[in-house]
Amino acid sequence: MTTKDQAFTKKLVSLIIPITLQNFMFALVPISDAVMLVALDQDSMSAVSLATQVTFVLNLFLFGIAAGTNMFAAQYWGKGDKKSIEKLFGYAVKLTIPVAVLFFFMGLILPEGLMRVYTDVPSIIDHGVSYLRIVSFSYILTSFAWLFEAILKNTGFVRESTAISISMVVVNIILNGIFIFGLFGLPRMGAAGAALATTLSGLEGFIGCAYLIIRKCSVKLRKEYIVNSDPDIRCEFSKYSTPFMANQLLWGIGFTMISVVIGHLGADATAANAIVAVVKDLVSCFCYALGSGGAIVVGNELGAGRLEQGRRYGNKITNLTIISGAILGILVALSTPIVLKLVNLTPQASEYLKYMLWMCSYYILGRSINSTTIGGIFAAGGDTKFGFICDTITMWVFIVPAGFIAAFVLNLPVLAVYFILNLDEMIKLPVVFIHYKKYKWVKNLVADKDSSYREDEDYYHEEV
Repeated sequence: MTTKDQAFTKKLVSLIIPITLQNFMFALVPISDAVMLVALDQDSMSAVSLATQVTFVLNLFLFGIAAGTNMFAAQYWGKGDKKSIEKLFGYAVKLTIPVAVLFFFMGLILPEGLMRVYTDVPSIIDHGVSYLRIVSFSYILTSFAWLFEAILKNTGFVRESTAISISMVVVNIILNGIFIFGLFGLPRMGAAGAALATTLSGLEGFIGCAYLIIRKCSVKLRKEYIVNSDPDIRCEFSKYSTPFMANQLLWGIGFTMISVVIGHLGADATAANAIVAVVKDLVSCFCYALGSGGAIVVGNELGAGRLEQGRRYGNKITNLTIISGAILGILVALSTPIVLKLVNLTPQASEYLKYMLWMCSYYILGRSINSTTIGGIFAAGGDTKFGFICDTITMWVFIVPAGFIAAFVLNLPVLAVYFILNLDEMIKLPVVFIHYKKYKWVKNLVADKDSSYREDEDYYHEEV
């Protein structure tokens, strides 16, 4: 192994391990929600699963802003330009404020309307309303925590931000038990208790990340960069991040339409899908970490002008994600008997769950490859338009229409509908592979116009 290969492995591992741990800990929160709430009643668990789709849509906006921040922060950090990161930070905060405020008021004022989008079961709606009214306060806190973490991960504070995430999850799980079941003399709150636990743990995460930014990080949040955005930063951010954010939104809204379809197939289908969603997120922790870590590693090389090295690192990461995706898919299938024993569902819901988990095996492989390439490697070099076009066509031309027709026109069985709704990741694979080999993502976004980086970049693309 060469010195460069050793440096790559060391840097990637130093990013992947803490980010995987962080993702894993966050995945434990919905698991604790599901396990504790299903002990009360199946409808409470289903309600929280559907209500968190609102959080999911919010996270799409936040992920788009954070991804744009990651895209440029990684390259600026590789270039050694801290001032530009601060300008980027200020502009990202300016974008985050209206999004956080909008979702806060929606969850607080319109919870019943939001729940009726996902289900028509009265008992599930009632539980969901109580959840949304409380959890809406967490939207403000988590919105800024997301952005702070994006800056911290790109400026050498991966371990510290991971420690904060772990403490958040531990606090969330402990508070879940206390508030949901009414321990220590407190009232039994059920779904509302899960929301309160999430909000308080979000407050802890916000305070922890803010402390690191203020006291430890060399990159600061400056008022002048929030009020007066740098025009060059704003222009470049919009150019490369807008397609990515549009991609996340259209894909994510399409993904929530899947929940809408399943949510109208009955309480048993909804409950089974809620468990499957948790399993998907749990086993995908490594894939997401590989994409996030890979984006930072590749972005650092591209920003420093080492385009060929960035391309080589991208190839290594892609090969690794194919292997890991296959292994994780097999693990999902093998975990089916264990999951069935851990949950307390109706016989019909358990039957749905068994076959849904088997179907997830191929889904996880596709998600692993696509999330790492489209959301990680492509985005590291500003190649965001492809993901927007690919995901939009896949989700809105095929998956969503086919799902609605299968469920509400042809009235196919629940499992047949679920199979169709989970084909999106596999459909994209051939196109993603072809696009990857064009190497349009090998690009320096932060090169000075008068530097040799831009010339090297043009030469590289001509050679490819």
